Amino acid sequence: MFDNSRSLITPPVGLILECHRRYAFGWMRTLAAPLLLATATIIAALGTAGCNSYADALSRGQRAFEQSEHERALAIFRALEPDMHRLSIDDRAHYAYLRGMTDYRIGYKAEARHWLSIAAAIEHQTPESLPADWSKRMGEALKDLDDVVYTGGIASLSNTPSSPKRAGEEEGDDESAPPPPAVKPAPTP
Repeated sequence: MFDNSRSLITPPVGLILECHRRYAFGWMRTLAAPLLLATATIIAALGTAGCNSYADALSRGQRAFEQSEHERALAIFRALEPDMHRLSIDDRAHYAYLRGMTDYRIGYKAEARHWLSIAAAIEHQTPESLPADWSKRMGEALKDLDDVVYTGGIASLSNTPSSPKRAGEEEGDDESAPPPPAVKPAPTP
């Protein structure tokens, strides 16, 4: 029969000699820990850089607002809007104030009232989340916008004002008569 005793006691000769090639060299093992630490540090730094980018975008928008570049500021704020929830509560108040005041200065009254109301609500919920002068300006702008709504209705906040009604014209009347021709006085000889 077949003798298994020899194969159990002594391994085949080629297996032991080839075995050392499966493991990393000694110098590779000494570099593994620092490489892992460096990789983890880079990943952590990139992870926190994402959070800073929202605050950076808010700062860029504020600088554009302060330099009266309102269209640029509005573009920055609109790009930041989907990620507003990632900002701290104070930064959310700053965002809402700056967005509202930017809309207010451009003439987007309905949007300005919306964002300034959000800023006022955050300020009410978290006192001193806005600087005192911002709170004062926000209150004045909201009072102005509220007065417009109270006197002219919500439609008065429209970005495209409706044309004034002529005497005798009804609300459903879409046909408009052409204006009367301008009469120029005859030249004197």
